[in-house]
Amino acid sequence: MKIGIFSDSYRPYVSGVVLSIETFSKELARLGHEIFIFAPDYPQVKGKESNVFRFPSFHTPINPEFYIALPIFKLAREYVSDIDFDLIHVHSPFTLGQVGIKTARHLDIPVVFTYHTLYDQYMHYAPLPGQITKAGMVKYTTNFCNRCNLVITPTGVIKEMIVENGVKKPVVSIPTGIYTDRFQNGDPDFLSKQFGVPRNKQIFLFVGRIGKEKNLSFLLHAFAHIARQEKDAVLVLVGSGPEQRVLQNSAADLGIGDKVIFTGKLPPETIAGAYSSADIFAFPSVTETQGLVLVEAMAAGLPVVAKAAYGSLAMVQDGVTGYLCKGDEQEFAEKALSILHDPERKIRMSAAALKRADELTADKMALRMESAYQAITAGDYETLRQMGDEA
Repeated sequence: MKIGIFSDSYRPYVSGVVLSIETFSKELARLGHEIFIFAPDYPQVKGKESNVFRFPSFHTPINPEFYIALPIFKLAREYVSDIDFDLIHVHSPFTLGQVGIKTARHLDIPVVFTYHTLYDQYMHYAPLPGQITKAGMVKYTTNFCNRCNLVITPTGVIKEMIVENGVKKPVVSIPTGIYTDRFQNGDPDFLSKQFGVPRNKQIFLFVGRIGKEKNLSFLLHAFAHIARQEKDAVLVLVGSGPEQRVLQNSAADLGIGDKVIFTGKLPPETIAGAYSSADIFAFPSVTETQGLVLVEAMAAGLPVVAKAAYGSLAMVQDGVTGYLCKGDEQEFAEKALSILHDPERKIRMSAAALKRADELTADKMALRMESAYQAITAGDYETLRQMGDEA
């Protein structure tokens, strides 16, 4: 099968969407499919890339690391003219997503859309003129879904949400899988060696973008409660983003500035060391459709304490692989401390986390994606209905 992937996010940009595309592409290629990527161009991209087609792009003023492609359908038509595609898979409802749909219509083949993001929760990044309401964004993405033949969601929770919003097309839940072995052999002294965190500290870890949507102010306040009870507690935030200075000032105001470490963005090959150095993974975000870092943390054997929202509800088994918090910062802190102060519970949750991560491996998720592709290209809506009922 020849599959065209259209995405507004692709390397060298780093995000969960990019990681998802790269993981599925690698595994689908392993299964014998040909993958072709259509993505924004970046100044860092030099020379010809195998099966990657770039569109002229410009960087956004709000996030200079991110480039937006110009939606030039004529260029897409030139790119696809010599390739006999079986389907188009779009990963954004915006510029290249629109080009992807138009290309699929031009080729008279099915178009699949992965609903990666709660777009209405990220509008502070949108370089769009005027004031677009959250309700308007929900309506826009719902309409986009209904122009596609099949919608993929990372979790069943998101499937239920978009169906309630009015999506009428078939919806199948397929999480992004991970390579569990990459997170099980990290250096437990990594944070000590690289950032001077003493080994006797109790380390609470967050990995992700340092942005408003990650709800990190909540985490700082929760950690302030923890720090008052656990003098050896340290919070390590791995990632980069526009909120770092604000959060550093907030940590200082809370009296925990010396206990909160911002590592910045780490090379992918060192992330396993960060997980292996930690005791508990703390995840306050309420905007995730999946929360891939939750699976990575569990693959490293870390118990998780997360806000009970969207992707976290699907990834974390409350009371088994960690805890889901429905309440305030005090409750979040108490749940984290209950794991920290009960070694046997921590061991049980660590074992359960490893087992849960093994259910979400890259090869297993790719097989499910392959089945969805085969069903939509064959017009087999009964199989898609059955797959939709599984999640």
